[in-house]
Amino acid sequence: MNIKVLIVGLILFVLSTKVLADVDLTHYDHLDSEHLIPDDLLKKALAAYEAEQDSLKRKEVLTVIDFGKRSNHRRLYIVDMKSGAVEALHVAHGKGSDPDFDGLAQKFSNTPDSLMSSLGVYLTAETYSGEHGQSLRLDGLSATNSKARARAIVIHGANYVTDQNRVQGRSFGCPAVSQANIAKVISKIGGGSLIFAGISVSEEQSARAD
Repeated sequence: MNIKVLIVGLILFVLSTKVLADVDLTHYDHLDSEHLIPDDLLKKALAAYEAEQDSLKRKEVLTVIDFGKRSNHRRLYIVDMKSGAVEALHVAHGKGSDPDFDGLAQKFSNTPDSLMSSLGVYLTAETYSGEHGQSLRLDGLSATNSKARARAIVIHGANYVTDQNRVQGRSFGCPAVSQANIAKVISKIGGGSLIFAGISVSEEQSARAD
């Protein structure tokens, strides 16, 4: 693993979210009653959600991706901001982030052709029909993912992602979901909602101990 790449990426990610730490989140206590999302990651995602209110066309939903978990786990969480309910799905990460293909993303990058996933805050945008069928474009709002659109980092369906608890296939950097779930995901989060892709401290330590 390239420790320098990992450290630089994590430093940029921390700096991009540090200013969000003091947001009052007590009015979100109804969310995720089953505690599917690690608390520290949910708090960061909610702080980003609060900070980006003016950018959001769809405030009724928040998506959180925990790249601290291995890909055999359901680690993409769609949060209904009104009811508090959470739906968890499997999601792929980039080949460059997991060179050992062991299911654990070890490094992240905003660099074109790196084939790595990027951490940070995303805004969902328009849909289009491409190589993978119906797909959802993403705009990166953080220093760590600002080239998402230029890199063609999108949410799309993939045959290498299944709804089974096994190590999923890897993408070219996109948070790909199963073909069975792509239409539902696009319907629920497309067109101006927020995605927060991060690493839970507790999950990162647990995954690396496996």
